Formats: sequence, structure tokens, C-alpha cells
Amino acid sequence: MAKYLYLNSRDEFFRIDISKIVYFEADGNYTHIYLSNKMKGTVCMNLHTMQQTLSENLKEAASIFARVGKSHIINLSYVYNIAILRQKLTLSDGENFSFTVSISKDALKKLRELFIGSLT
Repeated sequence: MAKYLYLNSRDEFFRIDISKIVYFEADGNYTHIYLSNKMKGTVCMNLHTMQQTLSENLKEAASIFARVGKSHIINLSYVYNIAILRQKLTLSDGENFSFTVSISKDALKKLRELFIGSLT
């Protein structure tokens, strides 16, 4: 059964299947939402507030998301490649889409450790 994130503002309402969210990207006081069908939405909310909203509204389902660096929250199930030296993270389902985002080396190292730690 799909779990949805509901985002309501003065001018817009979003109902998003959380399994379709690939990542969130900060843009000042706005957050861009990138979906697996390549749609993009923007809400008037900074990334810190978005992180709190995910935790409050999704409870344990929010664990599929992780804050990576200052500008991104990613869906961990779409991590395809972590290229630390190039400072790039590729998010993909392996078939239909691929997004590459620039992220600091430190943030990528922490993300890699998260995955390696879960393997043991």
C-alpha cells in the first residue's frame, strides 16, 4: 500500500507517493522535489523544515530518506553510485531514470559509511 506525503501551502497542495520521491534539493527558502517520473515540484519551505515535516508526517516511513550535506535529502533506495573524488551521487532505479547531483566529499563519505555499516 502506498504511503503519501501531503504538502499544503497557501497556493498549492501536493499529494506525493513517497516511493516515487527520488530527492529533495534546497534552494534558499524553497525546496525542489524530484520524482521518479521526472516531474519536479517546488514548495515554499527550507530543507530543514522539510526534514522535520518528513519525520512528523511519515513517522517510521521517513527512514527511507537521509539528509546528505547541506542541500539534499535523498531516497536511500535509489542510491546507485557514490563517486567521492568527483563529488557526485547518482540516483537511479536502474531502468527509467538517472539523476546526478553534486555533493561534498565529506557528505558522500558519511553516506558510504551508512551503507557499509548496514552490510555488516
